[in-house]
Amino acid sequence: MSDKNTSVKESGENILNNKKADNKVFYVSLAVVFAIVGWGLLSPDGFGKAANGLYVFLRDTFGWMYLLSMFFFVLVAIGLACSKYGKIKLGPDDSQPEYSYVSWFAMLFSAGMGIGLVFWGVAEPLNHFVNPPMGMAQAGTPQAANLAIKTSFFHWGFHPWANYSVLALALAYFQFRKNAPGLISNIFTPILGEKGVNGPIGKCIDILAIFATVAGVATSLGLGTLQINSGLNYLFGIPANTVSQIIIIVIVTILFMLSAVTGLDKGIKFLSNLNLGIAFTLMILAFLLGPTIKIINSFTNGIGQYLGGFIADSFHIEPFGDNSWLGGWTLFYWAWWIAWAPFVGTFIARISRGRTIREFIIGVLLVPTLGSFLWFAVFGTLGINLGEGIAQEAIKVTETAFFVVMSKYPLGMIISFVAVVLLCTFFVTSADSATFVLGMMSSNGDLNPSTRKKIIWGVVQSLMAFALLLGGGLKTLQIASIAAAFPFAIIMILGCFALFKELKKENV
Repeated sequence: MSDKNTSVKESGENILNNKKADNKVFYVSLAVVFAIVGWGLLSPDGFGKAANGLYVFLRDTFGWMYLLSMFFFVLVAIGLACSKYGKIKLGPDDSQPEYSYVSWFAMLFSAGMGIGLVFWGVAEPLNHFVNPPMGMAQAGTPQAANLAIKTSFFHWGFHPWANYSVLALALAYFQFRKNAPGLISNIFTPILGEKGVNGPIGKCIDILAIFATVAGVATSLGLGTLQINSGLNYLFGIPANTVSQIIIIVIVTILFMLSAVTGLDKGIKFLSNLNLGIAFTLMILAFLLGPTIKIINSFTNGIGQYLGGFIADSFHIEPFGDNSWLGGWTLFYWAWWIAWAPFVGTFIARISRGRTIREFIIGVLLVPTLGSFLWFAVFGTLGINLGEGIAQEAIKVTETAFFVVMSKYPLGMIISFVAVVLLCTFFVTSADSATFVLGMMSSNGDLNPSTRKKIIWGVVQSLMAFALLLGGGLKTLQIASIAAAFPFAIIMILGCFALFKELKKENV
């Protein structure tokens, strides 16, 4: 190892030693989270107007930046995988991966998409089928159907996973190869130096990361609770009300806290493998019971359309026309994925020690993307195949769209029941992954955070989800977290350059 590499390694160790007794990030983060929730509960209208106003301003003024940033992340990921740096290991040269491919894919997929796929797998394609993007097709036609599948592929394809992969790669590289603490601020050691990373700028980056994680996950937990409640109501007549939602949150909180406390190798790994098995079973069932040939054709055609329009779609924004659809879908998704990057990136980095950069990018970019394509091809086609009338009925309430469509097919009740089980396991896995990551972020990057901090963050997440569910502020919190995470687009771009700067010192 060169003298420069040794100095960075020593710098990382110094940062870790300097931060061990420093709990400021933990306490300030808790204060920020409670202040935001308090504002949302005490003055929901004021909070909603402020959050929405900021988001609309950022979307309308900087929509181009979201598009350019996400495409830049795709270029960086593919470029690194194809470069001479691809053979560098995320750890010492003799390190080996901690997890098998199956467990690794299962964990990163569960943390990265999970509950969102069940929530939107039917609902998004049907929305585009009934209301084609930017008036590019007539509603309910074969052209609208093709466009619906292609658009869903685009929103859940390479862009979000490239966004996750560049941050996760930088974190894993500095964490395992340079022995720096597992904090996002430490990516910037080559640019800011030890003093800058250990000072106010570094702490602000870490606090912002914690807020984005708590807000994003709490929103997803709230939406997951609504869909689980809707599914149970649809299947078993269990009332869809506050009492049911409280019971669901309490039960799931107990489950994910047990999982988080047992650690990464037992709880999270086991549940992620279980998720993968249930999701695969659900998809095969739907594939066999639905219009099988149409599903295969949708998958094939969707990939062709997706790849064929990739560049144009990546940069598509109307300079003279109406961008309301783009703002409500593509730009909203791009901002949402960036808001989720601190959480998902930190978690993926933590489980990727010992893999090469090339192996890491292929695994994080290609495998989950193909999984998402299969999911939308199967469930999107099942919904579209029923026609425009059923599609309009299904999308009236997003939480029940999946169950409305499944009820029209043989064994639909069984598929719906399996989906509710999958929602629960995805719910638990997302929550305990986030609890683990928040423990790391607020413990100076400790790879095995204390049970106490994991419990605190687990309780905070659930209370936040519940409070905002009661106050009707889930959507508002989602918008607030996206607006607050806007700086992360800039942080991630700078992080890429910091990674390049450090990679140049490698002997390859």
